[in-house]
Amino acid sequence: MERSRQLSERIGELLTTRGETLAVAESSTGGLVGSLLTDIPGSSEYFDCSLVTYSNRAKRELLGVNAETISTKGAVSVETAQEMALGVQKSAGTTWGLSTTGVAGPGGGTEWNPVGTIVIGVANASGAETQVSAARYQFDGDRLENKRLFARQALVDLQDGLTNDLTPE
Repeated sequence: MERSRQLSERIGELLTTRGETLAVAESSTGGLVGSLLTDIPGSSEYFDCSLVTYSNRAKRELLGVNAETISTKGAVSVETAQEMALGVQKSAGTTWGLSTTGVAGPGGGTEWNPVGTIVIGVANASGAETQVSAARYQFDGDRLENKRLFARQALVDLQDGLTNDLTPE
């Protein structure tokens, strides 16, 4: 958890220095990303909200994820993660949107999305056009370990986006 704290502190420094803000849409991490970010004193300067959109209905209704995206690509997909990140960024009116969607386990895995799969989306509205992308990862832990690994990877991807002025590819 020390690495996650360091990442959260660095993200806070970057957002504060740049005068930017962040909102998070979480599925498989169940609020852990928001918790890690708000563990840092002063996070209210840059952190707007974290929506735990665990169900597909919540993804559609609260984030505007297209029902067709979920039905054709799946809830755990690059496309869904991108739509989640963009949806939370737009609805909160923040500079950055971050999303997590995955399979923590022990059940729920498929051949395409085995247990330990996470897709992380990042949306960046700091330029002339909003950039959005997502990256897929695979971890091998139990449910709680996977959630911690998912949340840490989300922080890494966000930090990478902030330091490169780009979202991950």
